[in-house]
Amino acid sequence: MPYSPRPDRQALPQAIATALLPVAMLPAAVLASEVVRLPRMDVVGVSEQEIFAQPGAVYIVTPEDIETLQPRSTEDVLRRVPGVYVKPEEESAVVTNISVRGLPAGDYKTLVLEDGVPIQPGLFVGNTRYYNPRIQHIEGVEVLKGASSLRYGPNTIGGVINFQSKMPEDGVSFTGKIGSWNTREATVELGGSSSTGESRFGLIATRTESDGFMDKGYTMSDVMVRAGTAIGDNQYVGVKFSYYDNEANISYRGLFPDAYKAGKTFNPAPDDWFLTGRTAFDINHEWDITPSMRLKTLLYWSEMYRDYWRYLLDSDNPTIINADGFRVWNYSDTVQGNNRSFERVGLDSRLTINHSLFDIDNETELGVRLMHEEMVETRPRANRATPRNAEGALLRNRVDSGESLALFAQNRFDVTQQLALLAGLRAEIYEQSRKDRRTPDPADTFSNTEFMPGVGVTYWLTPSAQVYGSVYRAFAPPLVGSVIGGDDTPTEAEKSWNIEIGVRGANGPLRYEATAFQMDFSNQVDPGVSGIRAPNEGSALIQGFEGLLGYDLGNGFSLAGNVTWIPTAEYGEDRPGVAEKGNRLTYSPEWMANLALEYRSGPLQAALLANHTGKVYGDGMNNKALTTESSGVWGGEVPSYQTLDLTAEYALNAQFNIFGAVKNLTDEHYIAGLRQGIYVGPERAFELGLRYSF
Repeated sequence: MPYSPRPDRQALPQAIATALLPVAMLPAAVLASEVVRLPRMDVVGVSEQEIFAQPGAVYIVTPEDIETLQPRSTEDVLRRVPGVYVKPEEESAVVTNISVRGLPAGDYKTLVLEDGVPIQPGLFVGNTRYYNPRIQHIEGVEVLKGASSLRYGPNTIGGVINFQSKMPEDGVSFTGKIGSWNTREATVELGGSSSTGESRFGLIATRTESDGFMDKGYTMSDVMVRAGTAIGDNQYVGVKFSYYDNEANISYRGLFPDAYKAGKTFNPAPDDWFLTGRTAFDINHEWDITPSMRLKTLLYWSEMYRDYWRYLLDSDNPTIINADGFRVWNYSDTVQGNNRSFERVGLDSRLTINHSLFDIDNETELGVRLMHEEMVETRPRANRATPRNAEGALLRNRVDSGESLALFAQNRFDVTQQLALLAGLRAEIYEQSRKDRRTPDPADTFSNTEFMPGVGVTYWLTPSAQVYGSVYRAFAPPLVGSVIGGDDTPTEAEKSWNIEIGVRGANGPLRYEATAFQMDFSNQVDPGVSGIRAPNEGSALIQGFEGLLGYDLGNGFSLAGNVTWIPTAEYGEDRPGVAEKGNRLTYSPEWMANLALEYRSGPLQAALLANHTGKVYGDGMNNKALTTESSGVWGGEVPSYQTLDLTAEYALNAQFNIFGAVKNLTDEHYIAGLRQGIYVGPERAFELGLRYSF
């Protein structure tokens, strides 16, 4: 049975729907198909009504966008989204290292989901960035900001990013790709459906091997299975199983400035390994109780490990000059494993009711989320004879856990055909604990409850222009290490008041969106110290603007671009040894921009893609020169850089496509970020692939 989120509301103006569908919706074929669409949690929705109902900025990455980008990773996709900054660590993006709207990169203030399921390993126990979905099984991305993001949580200060997994079409397809650094990739997709179209099955399996840029090689396997069926005329159930494994020869160490300036590309930690794996199982159920009432329930479980085996520096002589005359790290024979395993189980259920309270159209959403998280952290030491000996001497052996309950209620009032108001409230109730398994002492605990109200408005100025705005309270829970085991116990989580106002619409071949925003923190926490220091470090203020334009030039050509300007991203107080009042937040660029010139005609499509990333600071002291400490996190100014990509695809026939790309076409030599040394941005690289469907 088809479901309309607002069955009595008139359709949006045809000009807007027609112009914005290419950038703001899933393909129409998905909606029109007679084959059942497997249930999943979308944070925005699949209809134009749901998109324009949001009182905040929305960006939808479509399958066509991904096809044009030919991304290596989900980072390549997110880099094109207004307001999103990526601090790359290596080209395959093993970890999530992004920020939204000036928030420091690598921070824990933006919620990342896949099909509505939290995929960051530890929302309440910390270490949220250790898993990044593989782009090979992703068909689209929803990015939601504003008060509507309160429906999800926690960590929605920067909004919500929801990756949408593919459902393979009936049949079998094979995709193979080769590229620079001896990269080889193969993906098989298998899909099938019952004769009635009421049941579906799909499998996507990928294997990738690469020597990696700077000899940071990796071997990755990724498998996803989806299946589902309709139950009668008004219920649908879907299941998803996913498995991921990656062995990456990467480290937190980078090059010294002399080697970077000379253009060297050797691996600064050739014996370090970053091993990750994840297994997950989800069950989705949708029940159209009546034409105006729908219940969606999601049950999810996952377990993950991240084992980081790292050789320690020689304490007496941590750096040396190598045979080529460059400073390099000097490693001892001692290897240490910073190993963490995670488990999560959760239930998310939400009831949507359309009704006519006050004689106007209303949409009410009520929801509850229950979740348990656990992280086991061990720190074994071994030597070169037994380099990955998990049974070595344990310097750390502890369990962090989090129990949480979230409740939310939201109502949208369609006051007139032009004006709609939204009001919502979310409560997060949680308890965190830490147990040292080397002692008989009981676990230490910390409990807290946070309430987050939000209000929003949308208004159609004209049939081709909608204004929107919202004000809401957002929060990120403190990590366990911030509230347990320190010298003092904090009384607050990390919180901000978020405000945004914008306009979006279309007129003929032109489409546009522009949003001004502000995030006012009462107690902002820097990444890198979160989990070590108490989350009451002082205030911070972020103010900025993001906008996008798209124009159909005709004759197969189109132009699309976006820009983000964040003039204010500053600390509110002096933080001794960390930052000074008024200094810019770490890894928060003032300017970001993207431009894409696309051509589509018959079997050929091609695109020229430009990206600009402004300068950032690696430390809150805003030092201009790079620090070159023998240990610890480096700081200093990271200059701006520009990259240019060229992609093309040609359909030989309905079954056979060939495609290729040149990434970093101009071979820009740039600093991607700092950690314990300089992370170098990937050099010019070539890719060539084919896709065949049976």
